[in-house]
Amino acid sequence: MITVDFAKCANLSLTDFLVEEIKKQILEGKILENEKLPSKRSLSLHLGVSVITVQNAYERLIDAGYLYSIEKRGFFASGLANHLKSKKSIEIVGGNGQTAVFADEGKMSESRYFADFASNSVASGNFPFSLWSKTMRQVLNSGNENLLKKCDVFGSLELRRAICHHLKDFRNMEVCENQIVIGAGSESLYSMLVQFFGRDNVFAVENPGYRKAAEFFKINGTACVHIGIDEKGIIPEELEKSGADIVHISPSHHFPTGIVMNFARRKEILEWAYKKEGRFILEDDYDSEFRFVGKPLPTLQSIDNRNRVIYINTFSKTLSPSFRISYMVLPENLALEFGKKLNFYSCQVSSFEQFTLARFIESGNYEKHINKMKNYYRSLRNNLMSSFQKSVLSKISRIREENSGLHFLLCLEKGIDAKSLQEEWRKQGINIPLLSEYFYGENKNPEIETTFVVNYSGLPRDKISEIVAQMAQMNADNSFPSV
Repeated sequence: MITVDFAKCANLSLTDFLVEEIKKQILEGKILENEKLPSKRSLSLHLGVSVITVQNAYERLIDAGYLYSIEKRGFFASGLANHLKSKKSIEIVGGNGQTAVFADEGKMSESRYFADFASNSVASGNFPFSLWSKTMRQVLNSGNENLLKKCDVFGSLELRRAICHHLKDFRNMEVCENQIVIGAGSESLYSMLVQFFGRDNVFAVENPGYRKAAEFFKINGTACVHIGIDEKGIIPEELEKSGADIVHISPSHHFPTGIVMNFARRKEILEWAYKKEGRFILEDDYDSEFRFVGKPLPTLQSIDNRNRVIYINTFSKTLSPSFRISYMVLPENLALEFGKKLNFYSCQVSSFEQFTLARFIESGNYEKHINKMKNYYRSLRNNLMSSFQKSVLSKISRIREENSGLHFLLCLEKGIDAKSLQEEWRKQGINIPLLSEYFYGENKNPEIETTFVVNYSGLPRDKISEIVAQMAQMNADNSFPSV
């Protein structure tokens, strides 16, 4: 039985206090996932409140995703809410190799940092718990026997079909379900690609770039070369000289510079692939859903007419990093070879999660969630940039690459000692990586040394002003550290 001390409700109504107390017990693990709660009548008698008070509290908890109800059986604690919210933070590895924190909106990061701009986290407070719980129940109640069967290397047909429809609507890509492979995160897809192509191939990555991709290719035993970029993206001449067979790029929104590769450069990279048999492009489209200005350029995959592009994307940014569901689109001829060579694999994502995500996409709820999150992140980004511009930081810095994706660059004026400032901010509990930290080898551009990468996706929106005010605190002599 749930016990609540209403003497502590202060100015809250009985319903509000009951909601908060039940929510607290779920988050603390005192009420376990899928545990049945008392009936409305029995709980009202136990607590000495009206049935209406309990009923209203239960309804609000269902709407928030903490509870779900089954007709004629009662009320239960949501398994998903307990899984994601019982932990105040979930550690993941960021692209720079540092530990990131998956933090709830409105809560401070549980890491040692007051604000962590190096984190690849998302605003989990906006996750559609109620809709997802409802979709899970629909899948369970469907009685589909395929839920109990393992999937082959490609993954469930239902999810692959749903992804096809999503790619058509969002990226104007014409693909079929036989081209799609579901993976437990991008890492599993990289691993399968290395096994498919063979370790004697040379993989190329952007420099600077997503360090995790390079590290994963290397740990799988392949040669990996780092190719420089300019204001248009990866440099074709350097790529040609490198001897690479396969190149990993993020043309829609480069990490960490934020560059969007223009159409002319995309054609050049495709021409590089066409020059020699066995060359392929891995197109990482990791946060293309969050473009805030203008129409997105077509994917490389959609303009490739010689089957040389493998498209890769993930649900980590749009839903949650904990889902560990990614996918790739293979050219049709490669898909046939892939199935023959790696048919000993089973899909590493559970059938239940795949069926739930498929239904979530096909119902239109995924599109609604993306639109909601796009508006949320646009507002978060605008609030953060506005706070920077209103502070003394505007006198020593400027913002670049702010119109796409979930990060932008903060460039310091000449004369400011960026590393000393970074250390001072860390002492204050604010972690911001320098752009130079994402380079492999020597960097000859001095501007790189004074540019910060501001990944804002996991920041609590109601703490933006406080975070920027903390960053804007100057030394006792009213100045920022200088070289």
